[in-house]
Amino acid sequence: MEKSRIHVIAKWTVKAGELETVLALLSQVAKASIEEEGNLFYKVQQDNTDPNILLLFEGYKDEAAAAQHRNSSHFQTLVIGKIVPLLDAREINVTTPLTL
Repeated sequence: MEKSRIHVIAKWTVKAGELETVLALLSQVAKASIEEEGNLFYKVQQDNTDPNILLLFEGYKDEAAAAQHRNSSHFQTLVIGKIVPLLDAREINVTTPLTL
């Protein structure tokens, strides 16, 4: 049985005045994440009406690769340690793509 790909869709609401800092840190996270063996893509988008809302769209070859990403030093240090304290809200949906 083939392992299922995992997509992560995260919505971050950045605290007022912290957007530039978050984007600079997120740039480092994105570069490191793209280099992970199990990463398929790492895309960041910004809401057109509220620039403090960022949407992250990430793809991993399977759940093990997604877990490896969550446990990576760059995720723990930059996302959990530095970015999360600069957010008002953080929503994460872990999904499996469907073939219809």
